[in-house]
Amino acid sequence: MRTLFVGDIFGRPGRTIVHQRLPGLQQEHAVDLTIANGENAAGGFGITPQIAEELFELGIDVITTGNHIWDKREIIDYMNSAIGNEASLARRLLRPANYPAGSPGFGWYEGRTRSGVAYAVINLQGRVFMAHNDDPFRLADKLLKQVTAKVIVVDMHAEATSEKLSLGWYLEGRATAVLGTHTHVPTADEQVLTGGTAVQTDVGMTGPYDGVIGVQKELILQRFLTNMPSRFEPATGDVRLCATLIDCDAETGRSTAVQRIMLRES
Repeated sequence: MRTLFVGDIFGRPGRTIVHQRLPGLQQEHAVDLTIANGENAAGGFGITPQIAEELFELGIDVITTGNHIWDKREIIDYMNSAIGNEASLARRLLRPANYPAGSPGFGWYEGRTRSGVAYAVINLQGRVFMAHNDDPFRLADKLLKQVTAKVIVVDMHAEATSEKLSLGWYLEGRATAVLGTHTHVPTADEQVLTGGTAVQTDVGMTGPYDGVIGVQKELILQRFLTNMPSRFEPATGDVRLCATLIDCDAETGRSTAVQRIMLRES
């Protein structure tokens, strides 16, 4: 089985390159399952119901998010609309599972590929240098007891590479892949652990690279030089799609290969 995970989609530039390059990428690599982090898809901050459904229409099966999930308030009603309706597209838009009890939406999803292979996607958020949420390590233990699928992909949305890699080791042999998101910088540390868990501490950003982690560089420089607040806007140039490709045994969920991908606009 082959899974493609697309890194943080940033603003319109990120959505545009996904539209341009994702279908070809899926076809070239015979992808069975496509997951993407979409928390920055709306202008770099948050995601809207319309954008979520546009991404689903492009062939993305599950959308994960992170600390920007509530930046567009209309997403709350959208996520809650999936309560009691497992067939809803909104059910496949996740927020970190270790958010406080009572948070809108869901933190994990279990489904089947078009060929009938069962899979699960778990969305977690780190605590180092980020808002304090429930312990992602122990919550992962709890969720894995509920999951019936063998193929399990975890998005660990976190700042510290040490925390993301630690979760990979913690879930070694219990998850197919533990992939990091959030920093918008692709790391060159992809590997398959002995227990069959693929890890990479950050998949990277799908968006404009001529700025500072997606934002126009002039605005970021102004902030550093003056310490004055300013409205951040997405950069527009040098747009790239960053993703990670994982091969695994569908029956055991054990990964056999992991590959970094970076594509520019066609």
